[in-house]
Amino acid sequence: QVQLVESGGGLVQAGGSLRLSCAAPGLPFSTYVMGWFRQAPGEEREFVASIGYSGDRSYYTDSVKGRFTISRDNAKNTAYLQMNFLKPEDTAVYYCNAQGPTADAYWGQGTQVTVSS
Repeated sequence: QVQLVESGGGLVQAGGSLRLSCAAPGLPFSTYVMGWFRQAPGEEREFVASIGYSGDRSYYTDSVKGRFTISRDNAKNTAYLQMNFLKPEDTAVYYCNAQGPTADAYWGQGTQVTVSS
């Protein structure tokens, strides 16, 4: 059974930084597009960022461009989300997603990020 394990969430002041990690042991990692989504209380889950198989292409939602950076280390089966200049509106549960070549997909359990003003 594939499991995605997120870590790195927490409480930070506005303007601070956090780095989220998503480990995917047992997944043929380099064949999966990796992504991060988030869900704030009372809101729908929304796309944050994604990165292609080799890490050469990445995409971001407009609200995080220039502040967040997604990356991956295929040798470690791990994806990352570096979040800088955090804002209170970034507060949400962040979920890691792995999208496979045959439309199979996996989700992590989520990690809470809280940004205080």
